[in-house]
Amino acid sequence: MLSLIFEIFAAVVISALLFFVFILAKKRPSNEGNWNPGHKILPFAEVKDNGKILIKNVRHNVYKTANDFEGNYDDREYDPDQLKKVWLFLVHFTGYKGAAHAFLSFEFEGDEFVSVSIEQRRRDGKEFSAVKGLFRQFELMYVIADERDTVRLRTEHHKDNVFLYPLKLSKEKEKELFCDIMKRVNALAENPEFYHSISNACFQNIVDHINNVLPGKMPFDYRIILPENADLYANKMDLIEMESSPEETRKKHLINELAKKYADDPNFSLRIRGR
Repeated sequence: MLSLIFEIFAAVVISALLFFVFILAKKRPSNEGNWNPGHKILPFAEVKDNGKILIKNVRHNVYKTANDFEGNYDDREYDPDQLKKVWLFLVHFTGYKGAAHAFLSFEFEGDEFVSVSIEQRRRDGKEFSAVKGLFRQFELMYVIADERDTVRLRTEHHKDNVFLYPLKLSKEKEKELFCDIMKRVNALAENPEFYHSISNACFQNIVDHINNVLPGKMPFDYRIILPENADLYANKMDLIEMESSPEETRKKHLINELAKKYADDPNFSLRIRGR
């Protein structure tokens, strides 16, 4: 009798799992939806005849809180030949061991900066969830924004520790990386994808872009999936330089106090770099 009950229970569970997998498999990503206010507008990059890139919908929100803000967007033009440096931001989530967010920023001549943050594109009312991110619950979005937006949102409103590192790339590879990312931005505008917490998340995509311009530079490592120690991995791959111990290096590259001190400084991006 117990054997029969167990067999029936197992059959019900397996059937439910198969139905769940079937439903997920049929679900398709979309750029249509009632999006979270910070994710409503997708960016797009237009290559001009002179080789410059016009990025449409660069976000520069002004925040009262993480969920109460003035949404601002404009179009900005950048010259890939004027790239000076690529920077890696690493954000340690408060209260989550192993988890982190990573995003890139590009510095151009004339003290211009633009950041690219790869995120869950969430519908209005939905909160960030790594678990739900495994089950096709969010689309993928490349947020292109002013650093005052992307940095202060995390230091001031999410209360996360944010570290900033310069990447060791040649000028040629910096340009290739920027252009490769812009291609992906446009591809997502035309063909949306699901975010996936393991295979299609923030640092995984950064690694993919770097490997596109430097094949094999960043082989698989568990820190790609759990990027709290992405800086240690990047150091191992000779992409950032740690002058001393990881603890001392992080202390030197932690920018929270600078972001707070210079929150309203017109040269915010320079100030968080100690300039």
